[in-house]
Amino acid sequence: MNAKRIGILGGSFDPPQMGHLILAEYSRESLNMDHILFVPVADHPIKKGEIRLPVKHRLAMLELAIADNPQFSISRVDIDRNGPHYSADTVKIIRSQYPQAQLYFVMGGDNLRSLPTWERAQELYACCRLAVMKRADEDIAADMHDDILPGLSKQVDIVDVPMLSVWLSSTYVVSRLREDLSVRYLVPEDVLEYIAANNLYH
Repeated sequence: MNAKRIGILGGSFDPPQMGHLILAEYSRESLNMDHILFVPVADHPIKKGEIRLPVKHRLAMLELAIADNPQFSISRVDIDRNGPHYSADTVKIIRSQYPQAQLYFVMGGDNLRSLPTWERAQELYACCRLAVMKRADEDIAADMHDDILPGLSKQVDIVDVPMLSVWLSSTYVVSRLREDLSVRYLVPEDVLEYIAANNLYH
């Protein structure tokens, strides 16, 4: 891949759902990124004990979810190394793989709000920009943590999509699956078929 502007979207993807794809595509378009790397984690330091499925299933579903978009691909950087996996380490490894690229760490506004609690947050935004999607009614700003995290606002790009307000989460999807409620249009059809074929989340 010879991309000049690369977005990094990490997560457990348990399961991958439309909110992940919307976040990736709108951020890519808004900031003229050439490519988005989806980075599934094997061991999430914040969600420790909350990941429901083994990485083989999460990886298979993610491959199905992004298969129709040539500007999306998967990085195994957090799968093929021992944890715990912190975002600062992940970005540094990807930086070594693409030394000439401008990197963007893609996140939702909820992640920006909680950034002061992240391990080595300053190391993270020192080596990449943060692409933060602002939902329609969300109260976030690039400078909201400058008193705690010096210089952060200079590294933040707010992706403001006023017509979009997707408060979708994988936890919500799983809760509906466990109640035998429909998740059609919440997850890609191929992912839904994979979940049914493998009897997942029940």
